[in-house]
Amino acid sequence: MIYKLRKNFIKICILSFTAVFVILLISIFLVTTAQTNRSLDMLADVVSSNDGTFPEWNEFSNAPNPPPMPDGLNSESPFTTRFFTVRFDRSTNVLSADIRSIASVSRDEAIAYAEKVMEYSDERGWIGDFRYKRYDTAAGQAVVFINGLNTKQSNQQFMLAASLVFAASSIVIIILIVLISRRAVKPAAESYEKQKQFITDANHELKTPLTLICTNLDIMETEIGANEWLSDIREEAEIMTELVNRLVSLARMDEDGTKLTKEPFSLSEVVLDTVSAFAQHINSQRKRLLTDVPDHISYHGNEAAMRQLISILLDNAVKYCDPDGMIRVTLRGGKHPVILVDNSYMAVGRMELDRLFDRFYRADKARTYGSGFGIGLSIAKAIVEKHHGNIKASPLEDNMIRFQVSL
Repeated sequence: MIYKLRKNFIKICILSFTAVFVILLISIFLVTTAQTNRSLDMLADVVSSNDGTFPEWNEFSNAPNPPPMPDGLNSESPFTTRFFTVRFDRSTNVLSADIRSIASVSRDEAIAYAEKVMEYSDERGWIGDFRYKRYDTAAGQAVVFINGLNTKQSNQQFMLAASLVFAASSIVIIILIVLISRRAVKPAAESYEKQKQFITDANHELKTPLTLICTNLDIMETEIGANEWLSDIREEAEIMTELVNRLVSLARMDEDGTKLTKEPFSLSEVVLDTVSAFAQHINSQRKRLLTDVPDHISYHGNEAAMRQLISILLDNAVKYCDPDGMIRVTLRGGKHPVILVDNSYMAVGRMELDRLFDRFYRADKARTYGSGFGIGLSIAKAIVEKHHGNIKASPLEDNMIRFQVSL
């Protein structure tokens, strides 16, 4: 249990910081992409507002009333910005293709890019490594293309560097989490050890008086004969003995180092034998028992533990089955066998199904006599987990409840 708690602690921490890192990377990517688009769009606006060419720096600096330079532009911008412009008439015929400010694109390639963009409805966007802007002119329309290859490569290198930093940080954080996880679960481990010690001590302290009570009852029945009061005392002593034995069994199941001896056996025979042991009791209560158990289904596990598991599920089904109700036991074969135990229960809609496997939880809130201790299903869950399977409870139609064990 402590090992599982520590493993869950490590898993939650790793998932948490991984989610944070992923969100940060996505945020950085989105912000970088938005900034790149905004920067290239600004250049496209400057070129389009100057009839498809880049304004010279001198035009800004020597004019009587020079317009303010857009943010991000300087005297080197006309020489570092690679772009080309293609103009169309009102019938979308090519009028000109200005490729003087770029060397990597031929006139035919420029026209092909522009004609492709003219098919789009968006005013701005990406085509290949170019950020484009389509705008109206006196003769028709024009498309200016700004080369964004260098910016894209810079962004990719930045994202790669950020990813490497995050990956290295993740390794360091994982190592730290593993190192501190033992200290983090130490209070829970100490509390759990005290709980197990308490159960063990209680078992030793209770077994002696229970044995003495039963022995004295045998002597009294021999001397004065059986009567109602002695029978009640014996019944209560047997119930207390069963409770102590179940608590010890549950404590042993919870121990991380405890391993069940596993070997191949016939799961079909185990299920049928256990059902057969309950059949007379079920019929005496006038409840229907249905079975669907194919032959020759084998399993590699602990046979005694599986018999105990099925007994617990059947005992629970009998205890809570409605009067004149139905109990159904199904076994499905395959690589991972599945055991299904269903029973009629009118109050299934009001049950807290997620709490049925909690210790000492009982659907009978009044905890009436004979409704069990509330630890049987906890033992069943422990057995299933020792076999690396899972168990769950779910409602069915016709007011039935199902316990499903997947091995």
